[in-house]
Amino acid sequence: MNRRYEVIWAGIAENDLREIMEYIATDSPINALKILKKIKQKASSLYTLPERGRIVPELKDQAILIYRELIVPPWRIIYRISEKKIYVLSVLDARQNVEDILLRRMIYHD
Repeated sequence: MNRRYEVIWAGIAENDLREIMEYIATDSPINALKILKKIKQKASSLYTLPERGRIVPELKDQAILIYRELIVPPWRIIYRISEKKIYVLSVLDARQNVEDILLRRMIYHD
């Protein structure tokens, strides 16, 4: 029997997503909606088998192994598994310097 998890979006992750959508919508509102749907579906799919996401490489290098990610190119959905809950913590553009962002968010504000 598959274990079911509850997927919870942190406020900062919702803000990340809103900023991404606003940026894309300036050129193409339709494309922004498609991307929003794709990211939300990918994150929602974590309710089963959340371990399928890889450990975040930049944090793994720092021996921090509790954060995982799913990729929706070029975005990275960063999350943490805790008991029967999945916490979506950030949605980041992989073209940015994500290591600095992740370390600042995950280590100092967790």
